Amino acid sequence: MDDFYRDYILDHYRSPRNFGTLEHPDASAEDLNPLCGDQIKMELKVDDGVITDVRFSGKGCAISQASASMLTESIKGMKLEDAARLDKEAVLENVGIGISPTRMKCAMLGLRVLKSAAIGEIAGWPDEE
Repeated sequence: MDDFYRDYILDHYRSPRNFGTLEHPDASAEDLNPLCGDQIKMELKVDDGVITDVRFSGKGCAISQASASMLTESIKGMKLEDAARLDKEAVLENVGIGISPTRMKCAMLGLRVLKSAAIGEIAGWPDEE
């Protein structure tokens, strides 16, 4: 079963879903993992409190990029408040394999960026750009 998930991770890494940028996003955030250099930026389109579109960009290891790609697939159509409440377990369920403690920050980078964008939009923080 782990081989299936490893292939799934590599597929998302090689062909990330929702990769790129949005024109005039309603919310955006970016962050990096200084220990390994992984970087992720996430942009959201929000309509009436629902995420209608999402894009991410960045660079880094297969785990960071694949988990961000998987996360973008799971949040389209989700209420912004629900996305802001996602936790580590949601990401680990997407990834499907055990993540070592040293790789956990890589896997959680996309979630941290998503939460920053979602909470910023809910709070009405000014856009970063």
